Amino acid sequence: MSKGTVVIAGATNELGKALAKHYVDKGHRVVVSSRTIERAEALAKELGGDCVPVAFDLAEPHSIAPALKNVDDVLRVVVMGIYRDDNKVREYNVAEAIKLVTLKLVGYTEVVHVLHPKMRQDASILIFGGLAKDQPYPGSTTITTVNGAMSTLINSLAIELSPIRANAIHPGQVGDTPAWMSKPKEVLDNLRARTAMGRLVTVAEVTDAAVFLLENGGVNGVNLRVDGGRMMK
Repeated sequence: MSKGTVVIAGATNELGKALAKHYVDKGHRVVVSSRTIERAEALAKELGGDCVPVAFDLAEPHSIAPALKNVDDVLRVVVMGIYRDDNKVREYNVAEAIKLVTLKLVGYTEVVHVLHPKMRQDASILIFGGLAKDQPYPGSTTITTVNGAMSTLINSLAIELSPIRANAIHPGQVGDTPAWMSKPKEVLDNLRARTAMGRLVTVAEVTDAAVFLLENGGVNGVNLRVDGGRMMK
């Protein structure tokens, strides 16, 4: 019997690559998506195994169903699109806000909508939010709003799609990703000082937490922060 297909939407960031590698190494068919087929194909080639590239844009939800039409026997679904929107209330950019809201609220839900008829009863869903839901900052107007919505979207998914499980993960700053490694030392030192363990979390730690949420059959409707104790300081 097949081990089941793992779908990772938005797989070409560092966290997506690590999670895709985990499941490829476990012998699963892994479907990886990017906004361009070239990036998805490059990742699939890098990972090897039974890795299938597809292309769609979460901010263009009508592109999702055609891209996933041939996917079947789904065991795990991960949706982790990233769009960095710096949007302050006093200088509100409506177009950018609509794009991010569409990507995370409509796009995330459409991925699940398209795949759920093909999902096993013991399947699970994981959506990525972020720490901005609890710690807003100047320019996080839309990010804070949509990440907060992620924390309640999982409740609807878990109730409506039962017995399929749905959870959300909210990473803090991931210190060994290019986006954070390139920050000035003073910025990183300040962030480290604001975590209870004195350092930023790693890609491996976020990946381990994601796998736990996907694989533990008793975990459902959970919002898990992976932030090194940032919220305690």
